[in-house]
Amino acid sequence: MTSKNPETLALHAGWRRDSATNAVAVPIYQTTSFQFDSSEHAANLFGLRELGNIYTRIMNPTQDAFEQRIAALEGGVAALALASGQAASAFSVQNLARAGDNIVSSTDLYGGTWNLFANTLKDQGIEVRFVDPTDPEAFRRATDDRTRAYYAETLPNPKLIPFPIAEVAAIGRPLGIPLIMDNTAAPLLVRPFDHGAAVVMYSATKYIGGHGTSIGGVVIDGGNFDWEAHPARQPLLNQPDPSYHGAVWSQAVKPLGPIAYILKMRVTLLRDLGAAIAPFNSFLFLQGIETLPLRMRAHSENALAVAKYLAGRKDVARVIHPSQHTGAAAERTAKYLPKGMGGLCGFELAGGLDAGRKFIDSLKMFYHVANIGDARSLAIHPGSTTHSQLTEAEQAATGVTPGYVRLSVGIEHIDDILADLGQALDAATA
Repeated sequence: MTSKNPETLALHAGWRRDSATNAVAVPIYQTTSFQFDSSEHAANLFGLRELGNIYTRIMNPTQDAFEQRIAALEGGVAALALASGQAASAFSVQNLARAGDNIVSSTDLYGGTWNLFANTLKDQGIEVRFVDPTDPEAFRRATDDRTRAYYAETLPNPKLIPFPIAEVAAIGRPLGIPLIMDNTAAPLLVRPFDHGAAVVMYSATKYIGGHGTSIGGVVIDGGNFDWEAHPARQPLLNQPDPSYHGAVWSQAVKPLGPIAYILKMRVTLLRDLGAAIAPFNSFLFLQGIETLPLRMRAHSENALAVAKYLAGRKDVARVIHPSQHTGAAAERTAKYLPKGMGGLCGFELAGGLDAGRKFIDSLKMFYHVANIGDARSLAIHPGSTTHSQLTEAEQAATGVTPGYVRLSVGIEHIDDILADLGQALDAATA
């Protein structure tokens, strides 16, 4: 596929037909294992002298089609699909950092990622140093000799201020530090590799799937980072790996292309921890990708209309949407979101916590669920749900206040979306 247009890649990249049956749709290869052609073939697969299917915990043809398509859309060289976005977040860091190491992360994170970084990775001996992304130089100041990666969300929820991808990537590259970007909230709207990121990950559960049917995640390798340039900075890719015959990943994969990062993740972390995506979920994500360009356009248009509507309501104290930013945040929005501002919108009611809860309970069309990115419109109160495990100080750092309400604006007719919001607002402030 030579096209670079996302509308075409979403339908054609990574797959044409099934070689056995000529089926156009990607089959669901619901199998655990794959027959080897010979003992030599099996040995070559296990020795990484050639790539192929061994066991669905590591690789599956349905999964492979999904990985190829998402890699093409992102402009990466290869991808690894996983059982969840949480697994993708964890693996993206664990692939480079071990006990005694650290990463530097933006404070502006999804609550589940914050908890993973502040607690679970800490228990594993990996320190996560949180810094305010309004100052890119904060990443440099938090860096030491054991810093293995920088991590951030492209369009962080709930602040919705685009992350300075190019600025932070430019700080890290001369130091041998890759920037890992969680692009969950902005697929197709931003391609982080174009701005210097080395790794992109998604919770595919959200916009990639788009229909609220499947849990999954995916990590994409940009193939644009020189892992050998700073071997002391990246020991897990430049020192012999005792878990895989002493392989030095930056060297072992050269005949296969610039895929050291993602191949190591597949044959060590995925092999050993087993966060494998189900073939059926890979199939469903492929269905979602086919309409992703159309849905992201509709999400962005509807969310912008919602933001304008909320800004005109006297009972709304504040609207959080990229279109509402001023100053440096507005400049970042113009730089990184020229193709659309995504489907998320937040706001605070003048009545505070009680009014926010009453608003949620008064919605009729919007679903009250913990997900984002569905084709249907969703709403939640993060302070008592998605960010409830965080302390008040941690909630404040991520942008969650007691009365904050998050909307994931769907692709319904805008008149119906605004009508439901209007009646719920009236009920909440009556």
